[in-house]
Amino acid sequence: EVRLVESGGGLVQAGGSLRLSCAISGSSLESVGIGWFRQAPGEERDGIAYRHNDGTTYYARSVKGRFIISTDNAKTTMYLQMDNLKPEDTAIYYCGARRRLLLNLRWLANSYEYWGQGTQVTVSS
Repeated sequence: EVRLVESGGGLVQAGGSLRLSCAISGSSLESVGIGWFRQAPGEERDGIAYRHNDGTTYYARSVKGRFIISTDNAKTTMYLQMDNLKPEDTAIYYCGARRRLLLNLRWLANSYEYWGQGTQVTVSS
């Protein structure tokens, strides 16, 4: 079973940066797609960044140019570097993993089988 543990959230001022981590166990990154999602109060869980099993990365328009996905050398941890943060980035951030690798479903939360516990990101104005 795939297990995901997020960390790295916190409170930051607008324009600041945070780096989120998603520690992965029970699978290699070559076998799953990993997505970063966020959910603000009263809102749906939205996909913002995705790493396909071949290493290709994709970003939602709202974060493109500000957020970057990377992995550690052992490929057991995935990072989300978030720069130039805005108050509208405030949400709980989740990483998810899926074994069904249909690329056109990468932004669909229901296509993910495994989720971490989430980490809160708060951006003050």
